[in-house]
Amino acid sequence: MSLMATKATVVDDSSLRGMAACLALSTAVDGWLTELYLDKIGPRPSVALVAVGGYGRGELCPHSDLDVLLVHDLENEIEQLASDLWYPIWDEGAKLGHSVRTVREALELAKTDLDTATSLLSVRLLSGDAELCDDLAKSALTTWRRQARTWVPRLDESSSQRHERAGEVAFMLEPELKEGQGGLRDVHLLRWLDLAQGGEGTLEATEVAEPHEVILQARVELHRQLGRSGDVLLLEQQDAAAASLGYPDADAMMAAVASSARLIAWHTDEVMTQSLDGLRRKRPRLRRSPVVVGGPGVTISDGRVKLDDEHPVTPEAVLRIAAAAAHHDARLAPATTDRLMNTEIDVPSPWSAELRKLFIDLFLAGHRSIPVVETLDQLGLFVPFLPEWAPNRSRPQRNAYHRFTVDRHLWETAAEAVKLIDHVDRPDLLIMGALLHDIGKGYPGDHTEVGMGLIPMIGRRMGYPPEDIDVLVTMCEHHLLLPDIATRRDLDDDATIHGVADAAGSVEVLRLLEALTEADSIATGPAAWSQWKAQLVRDLAARAVFVLEGGDAGELPRNFPTDEHRQKMRRGTTGISGRGELLTVLAIDRPGVFGRIAGAVTLNGLEVLDAAAHTEFGIALAMFRVQSRFEGEVDWDKVRASVEDALEGRIALAARIDELIHTYAPKMGASAPQRVVEPKVTIDNSSSSTATVVEVASPNGIGLLYYITRALGQLDLDIASAKVQTLGDDVVDSFYVRDRDGKKVTDEGHMDEIERGLRHAMHIAFMPLEYHRG
Repeated sequence: MSLMATKATVVDDSSLRGMAACLALSTAVDGWLTELYLDKIGPRPSVALVAVGGYGRGELCPHSDLDVLLVHDLENEIEQLASDLWYPIWDEGAKLGHSVRTVREALELAKTDLDTATSLLSVRLLSGDAELCDDLAKSALTTWRRQARTWVPRLDESSSQRHERAGEVAFMLEPELKEGQGGLRDVHLLRWLDLAQGGEGTLEATEVAEPHEVILQARVELHRQLGRSGDVLLLEQQDAAAASLGYPDADAMMAAVASSARLIAWHTDEVMTQSLDGLRRKRPRLRRSPVVVGGPGVTISDGRVKLDDEHPVTPEAVLRIAAAAAHHDARLAPATTDRLMNTEIDVPSPWSAELRKLFIDLFLAGHRSIPVVETLDQLGLFVPFLPEWAPNRSRPQRNAYHRFTVDRHLWETAAEAVKLIDHVDRPDLLIMGALLHDIGKGYPGDHTEVGMGLIPMIGRRMGYPPEDIDVLVTMCEHHLLLPDIATRRDLDDDATIHGVADAAGSVEVLRLLEALTEADSIATGPAAWSQWKAQLVRDLAARAVFVLEGGDAGELPRNFPTDEHRQKMRRGTTGISGRGELLTVLAIDRPGVFGRIAGAVTLNGLEVLDAAAHTEFGIALAMFRVQSRFEGEVDWDKVRASVEDALEGRIALAARIDELIHTYAPKMGASAPQRVVEPKVTIDNSSSSTATVVEVASPNGIGLLYYITRALGQLDLDIASAKVQTLGDDVVDSFYVRDRDGKKVTDEGHMDEIERGLRHAMHIAFMPLEYHRG
């Protein structure tokens, strides 16, 4: 039987998952290689075929490399014997990681090469001289332990570099299951550290055994789905892998992967730190006396925070320890961690003022609080303070917009909020608002409405007075108010400013919302915050504050266009300029001018990140913030020429964009992430006193903005102003439009046709994509 057929007996058996599949596959391949060895080399002394690395551990995934070593004690013949063995394996199409060495050669290399040293820690005999294999295995382990002082710091350095390259498995949209932080390589690292310290290197009975199995199952299924080797669990494979593994859906699988990766990462970090501490303790050095920090019974020494044995583990003590560790950028002492791991705490209701202050103080350490809170969470000591938190633990947000799970996102938001506490009157409410604004995401229903229902219970239990609870509820209700309005509405429209002021109700709450917006956006991911968006949010907040303090919105200076822009428009100035990532166009106003610019931008391979438009004095002003869909700088000379040709009608935009879509859309859409927004058209006559606001939320696509604006033009709608925003793989575009008489659109039939036309525009942009997927 061929090697491929031998492997297929295991790979095709979907009942075999994770380690069971790997062991079965290893056993099957062992048999095939043993038969080959006996046929080509035979039962002779002084030579042996051994498995090393992952294959040596029996952790052979369906399309993993076969890592083998032909170890020998021969003076002649070995090259021919090796060739007789390797070529049949290559003929089978197998990916072979192979080498030929004497025991001495292997050990010499293992003294200086980390990969070789670790691979020899899992030597396993396949066929041949057992004594030779045993000599290699025992000598490699002895050498490893003897050089632990060298290898452990090297392992720490290499793992940090690996984590930097591959990212965190728990928080990646498409996690790297092997090399990422919290992935399979970290489990191997734990084994190597255990062996270095005299252990057996067995992890079956440890805390990481079950999480390891979860990640390994995902990798085995990934190999099955791909039909080849691969370690990045792409979105396009997640649904099928989840179904094969018996999860309700991909979200459930990714939540299990995230939770498992978090535990592996935390445990690995703890063990590595203790290993390095152990090496340092063996060196003679001056020990520092413990220093009392954070209150009675809490001391810090050599970067480790300890709770004295005579002090009980109370909720207050837990928070004192955690806050001390966070503010001193320290870790919990191993003895304290062990003590907390075996302790349940009873958090009172309502909280005392001291307990509430300690909780806030922990998060006031900013980003240094996150690893400490992660430790509390892994020890089961965070949810007792906030029971409503539990459904959000490791909950994935499977879209390109969010970079973190729900719980980590909330911690990151609180950490970012700390940078802004000088901007608000109540830092404690800012921190709590940051922690709770998405608390409803772990529950069915609209997460904002759910959060507004949970927060009063949480607030009362924490001992906040009713007026503070009302503020926290308002922060949850309107946590998207400022970014949504700033990027989708005309900030020069009085109705917009009054709407924001009325929603906030006070300057104090508005300042809290402004700070929360920045912290939330930065914590969400790079697509959620930019200088452009930051400026819009600041301008909107300043205008709303002006009104809340008694000012007249009509007295506010224009935000867009600027006075300089309006002077040029009044003079009839036209022109096209591009610099950095900003395209600015002043052109004679005519039907479809905004769409023509958008079409030219598309044809130049540019993606619109933000855009704004305004018409006045017979001149149209359009500003686009763009980036190339491909690598390299924007060729502004080419872009300016294309825009000019489009405005003058010298380009067949529709035909050219259709060709572009049919060329690129199928390739780009093969694996689309879960969307932040679903396709939706909203027609709003209440947000503006002078125009109808048409909002289009949709997955992004090539030429989408062109098709949308063309549809509006075909309906005789004049775009008075526009706001365009890209959210990861989605867009939310808002257009202030008037009919041919310069009035709002009030006819129901006309509004129905607007929606129909815009939905058709979205359909055109995605038709090739749907055809490709079908």
